[in-house]
Amino acid sequence: MASPSTAAARPAGSRFSLATIVICGCLVAAINFGPRSSMGFFQLPLIGEHGWSRETFSLAMAIQNLMWGVGAALFGAAADRFGTARTLALGAVVYAIGILVMAWAPAPVWLHVGGGVLVGLGVAASSFGIVMAALGRVVSAEKRTLVFGFATAAGSFGQFFFSPLSQALIQNFGWHDGLIALAGMLMLIPLLAIPLQGRPTPRQAGERDQTIGAALAEAFGHRSYLLLVAGFFVCGFQVAFITTHFPAYIQDLGLEARWGVIALMLIGLFNIVGSLSSGYLGMRLSKRYMLSFIYLARSVVFTAFILIPPTPLTVVLFAATIGILWLSTVPPTNGLVALMFGTRYLAMLGGVVFFSHQVGSFLGVWLGGRLYDLNHSYTPVWWLGVALGIFAGIVHLPIREAPVERLAAPLVPRAQPAE
Repeated sequence: MASPSTAAARPAGSRFSLATIVICGCLVAAINFGPRSSMGFFQLPLIGEHGWSRETFSLAMAIQNLMWGVGAALFGAAADRFGTARTLALGAVVYAIGILVMAWAPAPVWLHVGGGVLVGLGVAASSFGIVMAALGRVVSAEKRTLVFGFATAAGSFGQFFFSPLSQALIQNFGWHDGLIALAGMLMLIPLLAIPLQGRPTPRQAGERDQTIGAALAEAFGHRSYLLLVAGFFVCGFQVAFITTHFPAYIQDLGLEARWGVIALMLIGLFNIVGSLSSGYLGMRLSKRYMLSFIYLARSVVFTAFILIPPTPLTVVLFAATIGILWLSTVPPTNGLVALMFGTRYLAMLGGVVFFSHQVGSFLGVWLGGRLYDLNHSYTPVWWLGVALGIFAGIVHLPIREAPVERLAAPLVPRAQPAE
């Protein structure tokens, strides 16, 4: 018989300890985010061999971002309905097939199907959003933002791990075999997902359990949720613009290209610190005030970077500071969704919020290039990012940090079917 301490460390209905669940969830997040964040390394060798344009590759990545956003809500609902482990395993398989299609693609349309549609949907089904919903169900409400911070930081670690790994694979085996190797590594996800098996326990409010349609109607009728969706759009716009256009902006400033690479590496490094700190502080501070501060702080950092004469030192300081603010929005954002609506449909409702993020990402990438072509300068996009940050800082202030009235009623749990 398990001791009381052992039982306490093991979530109800699970054969695995809480530590095992959290560690496996973080590893899934890292493996999921790593190959996707390394796609840029394959651009030049892939299009060089096929004789395609950069626009061809860029369109595939744009489609990937949109499919990631669409799939986040769809596969979130699937995870809530059919179970986390099954959804993660399906996502890993689709993800791997998409990368294999990229490696084989004889024509641009197959690159768009593989690297765009399939990889985007696969990333969505095995992403840290699905993982965070699973972790949110097995920890107390007070500790959710902390484990959300760990999952977000794990994604950043995956970016660091897979970036040099992808470069090494290309250099030693070629881009084609490198993609095949990445596809093979994704098959670790179904194994790591085993401790995450299960789905939310249906609960009755009165006599009926809430349906997916009712959950969506409740969320979209909730003013605070809509404000959260609007704010996360801004996060996607700012992050995607910097990720895509910052290296070119650095060269426009007359600085060496290597400073753009260094900046993106520093952003990833300090993002780990920011995500963990955000998760920790989210247990102790108001989440809406945290989000408002993060977005307003981004606007301040953007403004300073635009106005101060550029030097390698200012680039390093900007990268370190914005890295801390990079994905520190994720733990409190998902924490608020869980607080408002519980964990029954957390993956789906969190996925809807993330879809808004990806729409912002698409516009950040596209408008960055479009406005540059019109003005021969990125300055208008930077100021747009400043304005959007102020907007996001303001819209988070009226958010109510409280459960919906439905959750205040007595809830009678049903038995959770085995997965």
